[in-house]
Amino acid sequence: MMDVLTVEWLGKPLWMWLGFHVLIACLLAFDLGLLHRDKEHEIGVRESLALTGFYLALGLAFGGWIWWYLGPSSAEEYVTGLVVEKSLSMDNVFVIAMILTALGIPRAAQHRVLLWGILAAVVLRGLMIGLGAALVHEVHWVLSLFAAFLIYAGLKILIAGDEEEGDFQNSAVVRWFKTTFRVTPDLHGQRFTVRKTDPRTGKVALYFTPLALALVLVNGADVIFAVDSVPAIFAITTDTFVVYTSNIFAILGLRALYFALAAMVDRFAYLKTALAFILIFIGAKIVVADTFGLIHVQPWVSLVVTLTLLAAGVFYSLWRTRTDAPVAPAPEAGHPREARAHRA
Repeated sequence: MMDVLTVEWLGKPLWMWLGFHVLIACLLAFDLGLLHRDKEHEIGVRESLALTGFYLALGLAFGGWIWWYLGPSSAEEYVTGLVVEKSLSMDNVFVIAMILTALGIPRAAQHRVLLWGILAAVVLRGLMIGLGAALVHEVHWVLSLFAAFLIYAGLKILIAGDEEEGDFQNSAVVRWFKTTFRVTPDLHGQRFTVRKTDPRTGKVALYFTPLALALVLVNGADVIFAVDSVPAIFAITTDTFVVYTSNIFAILGLRALYFALAAMVDRFAYLKTALAFILIFIGAKIVVADTFGLIHVQPWVSLVVTLTLLAAGVFYSLWRTRTDAPVAPAPEAGHPREARAHRA
């Protein structure tokens, strides 16, 4: 048995992969089975920030273990990857908020969509990372292709600016889903499917609810964002274990982060610009360091630049939007009591 556990798979012993997945399974069971047994419980901002801090601390603790077992260089790459993936996932949070708002999903039901969305994201990211690892290790020039794509994606974000997001209710995916499957017009608690009589046939049939439609759109959004994030993490390191673990820890905290950021979407108006510069920097690093071999960029340099750009985007957004809070209208002069209060 011990011989099997020491067999290398994707560059690391099998016991490391199994141990990591056992840890993730325990975290998901803890989240689902203990923290959110009450389906009607609404996650507030304070609880959201506490859960975000818990997952971030756990992710950094895992980085400490990587430092001890794999060395400082791998740990720096892991932390940089965690920061980059967490940064890119913040933009994903805002899109998810718009999807759930457009579909009218109540706050108490949103955590169920996000939980199953994260479970699907773990599987999808695993498949995409496995494919990316195979390409990178077999064909080295794929990294240069990733670099070109990251620079293009960053420039596209900068040029697009503050363009309005699409109307999710009338999107092609929503129209296809509603014409292909039976969809109820209203929610049925926190159920994804219900059985009811089809008025056209008179027979009991399976219907999807708007909650299932929201889950499809959330997973679709994650796939779209993974197209940026997976090349970004491979641009930092080609160690598949570091790539995968940093990605998964970033995703695990996404649901908790959502409830903290969704209420403050308008306060992070310039975060997307910072993310664009992060993508451009990572892509340029590959061109300079790997494609042309001009200089070697240390992992800690990438980490410092990424943190600086992210912090600049967050603080500049908060500073520019500090006066955007709604101001109470002045009382009308026609009412004596309001007029006296206004003069006072």
